[in-house]
Amino acid sequence: MRSERSRFYAWNLGLPIAIALAIFVVFDLTSLDEMISNWLYYPNHEFPYGHNRLFENLTHRWPRIIPDLTGEAAIIGSILSFIWPLLKPGRHDRLIRSLETMRIGPVLRFTARYRRDFLYIVVSFAIITGMIHFFKSHTSIYCPVETTLYGGTMEKKEWFENFSLFHEAGAGRCWPGGHASGGFTMVALYFVARRHQWRHARAILYASMVLGAIYGTTRVLQGWHFMSHTFWAGVIVWMGALLTALAFYGWRQLAPSAEATPGAFAAIAR
Repeated sequence: MRSERSRFYAWNLGLPIAIALAIFVVFDLTSLDEMISNWLYYPNHEFPYGHNRLFENLTHRWPRIIPDLTGEAAIIGSILSFIWPLLKPGRHDRLIRSLETMRIGPVLRFTARYRRDFLYIVVSFAIITGMIHFFKSHTSIYCPVETTLYGGTMEKKEWFENFSLFHEAGAGRCWPGGHASGGFTMVALYFVARRHQWRHARAILYASMVLGAIYGTTRVLQGWHFMSHTFWAGVIVWMGALLTALAFYGWRQLAPSAEATPGAFAAIAR
């Protein structure tokens, strides 16, 4: 049991911490971010698709519907989950028959059965959003196009140079990547799938990682983020989703069976 617990935390907590250290060394302590953005920066002093309205809609505005609808569905499911347990046979027979006739009964039973999962998604989304906003306001990092490197007026700084724990650091709001974090929040569904040992759990994990990477990379193409902002968003979102899942389920329900895959970041590593 102890070795299983150690393996779970090594993959799901230790590995993302190691990834965070790697991002810090490879990006934050070097000029790699600037090299990537310089390569994208056109000779006529603008980023590709920076002012393309169609690209903005396709990659920024419209994709928000995926995490937004997921969060809204979880809220609705959480509310509905409290209805069915209130209906007592013998006292609410007519109402129960009506709900069954309208095929609402199965929906209410489903939400009641998975109430904890619906609540987990709601809470994890809220915590992740709060974490992202905290780091944005307490680091006050400006986006590439806002810095003097790419035609802006603000100085480029690294997040650790400007971090303030107890108060806002300034007006900048670019680190970590907010849009990327929206895609990465879908990883909460992976922990639900992991809890129930659903065979498509790994597919949900991959889809969440790809979605967040696409969200973040498209903003890099527009000059609104450095590449490391996307990677940091992924790490922060993962930590928020993991810690919330541990609070809701405990590590035993999240630990894979002998036949299942190892922890989530292990699946990525492989």
